[in-house]
Amino acid sequence: MIKEKIIFTCSKCAAQFPKWSGQCGECGDWNSIVEETMVTNKATLRQIGYAGQAAMITAMSAIDLVDQMRISTDNKEFDRVLGGGLTVGSVVLLGGDPGIGKSTLLLQVMVQLSSQMSTLYVTGEESLQQVTLRAKRLQLQGDQLQLLADTQVERIIVAAEKLKPKVMVIDSVQTIFTDVINSAPGSVSQLRESAAKLVRFAKATQTSLFLVGHVTKEGAIAGPRVLEHMVDTVLYFEGERSGRFRVIRAVKNRFGAVNELGIFAMTERGVKEIANPSAIFMTKNRESVSGSLIMAAWEGSRPLLVEVQSLVDESHSPQPKRVTVGLDQNRLAMLLAVLHRHVGVATYDQDVFVNVVGGMRVLETSADLAVLMAVTSSLKNKPLPDDLLVFGEVGLGGEIRPVPYGQERLQEAVKHGFKHAIIPSANAPKKPIKGLKIDAVDHLQAACQRLF
Repeated sequence: MIKEKIIFTCSKCAAQFPKWSGQCGECGDWNSIVEETMVTNKATLRQIGYAGQAAMITAMSAIDLVDQMRISTDNKEFDRVLGGGLTVGSVVLLGGDPGIGKSTLLLQVMVQLSSQMSTLYVTGEESLQQVTLRAKRLQLQGDQLQLLADTQVERIIVAAEKLKPKVMVIDSVQTIFTDVINSAPGSVSQLRESAAKLVRFAKATQTSLFLVGHVTKEGAIAGPRVLEHMVDTVLYFEGERSGRFRVIRAVKNRFGAVNELGIFAMTERGVKEIANPSAIFMTKNRESVSGSLIMAAWEGSRPLLVEVQSLVDESHSPQPKRVTVGLDQNRLAMLLAVLHRHVGVATYDQDVFVNVVGGMRVLETSADLAVLMAVTSSLKNKPLPDDLLVFGEVGLGGEIRPVPYGQERLQEAVKHGFKHAIIPSANAPKKPIKGLKIDAVDHLQAACQRLF
C-alpha cells in the first residue's frame, strides 16, 4: 500500500519543511512554500528510479575517453550558444517569456535535423494539428519529423524507447507529470521527478534532449532551482515580443562558454540568425547628436558594437531620476558620483536617462567610460563624432582600468569603419592599427579633456 506524507516545499530552492511558514528558511524567499504529497512506499520509489542497487566504483585510469560528438543545428548563432553544436546525450533547458519564440526556434531546428537523423517533438501544450499548422505557416518541410502529444513522462519514455530518436524536444517541462507523484503538473515535486526521469533516459540512451521551460515574472525559470542543476545547459531567450530582435544567452554550459550570446531576428519565416550582430545595434547613417556614442562590449566569445544613448535634463523634483535601460542603475549612480568628484561635472540637480540601443543588456564594466562620456556630451549639448569608439572601466578614484580582449574590440571597430578610439592605457596596442587613431588614457579627467 502506498504511504503518503504531507510536506511543505519551497518552489524556489526545493527545501522541505514539516510545516508551512511565510518565509523559506533556506533561500529567504517569501510566500514560496507550497503543500505537497511525498511518496514513502519503497516499491513506488523504485518506479521513480530510486532503486537500492549498489553503485559501481571505477578507477579514472580505466575510463575510456571519447571525443564529445557535436550535432550541428544548421544555425550558426544557435550552435555558438550551445558551444559549437549540440552535444550527444546532453540536456538543454531553454527558458523564456510566453510568445518569445522558443517553440518556433526548436521546431525549425528539429525539422532541419529530421532530414539527417531520427527526431521526436513532444508537445504538452498544443495539439498535433497546431504544431503542423505552425510548420506550414513557416514553410518548413517537416515530413520526417515525428510528433507526440502527451504529458505523462512514463508514456513519453516508452514511445521514445521504441523510436530511438537522436534528438528529442519536450515542450514544455511544466506540463509533464509522473503518476507516482500525487500533485498537479508544474508543482515542485512533479518538475523535479519528471525532469530527473527524462535526464536519466537521455544519459542512458545518448539522446540529445531539449526541455522548454516557462519563466516567472522575475525572469527566472519557473520551478525549483534544482531543475537548472540537473541539466547540462541553461539558455535564456530574451527580447521584447513587440520587437524584432531576440537574444539567447547561455547562463550555464558544461560543454561550452558561459554567457555566450546568440543574436536572432523574428521574421514571417520564423527565427533567423543575424550574420553581423554589431550592425543591428548601431543606427545606420546616424547624425552626430549629443549624448550618443558607440562602445565595444564583449559578449561570450566575441565583441559587439552597441550604441549608448544618454539624456540629461533639468530636474523639477527634489530627487532627480536615474533611469537605465540595459545597464545597472546602481552602477550609474556610482559613476555619476565619480564624475562629480574627479572631473567637477555635477548632475545632482539633473535627471539622467541612459539607454542601450536595440534591447541589449550590457553586464560588464567596459561600458563605464562610454556612459560617462555620453552623459557629459548630453549635459554640455556637444555632439560626439560618429566614428568614435569608447570603452574602459572607471574606478572610484577616477582611474581608467583595462578590460579583457582589448585588441579584439579594436579590430571589430576597424572592420566597421571607426577612425578614432578612446581606450584605457593598458589596452593600447603595441603596434599601430592602420586607419584607427587611438587615444590611450589612464584617468577620467584626461578622457574628458580629449573630447570636451
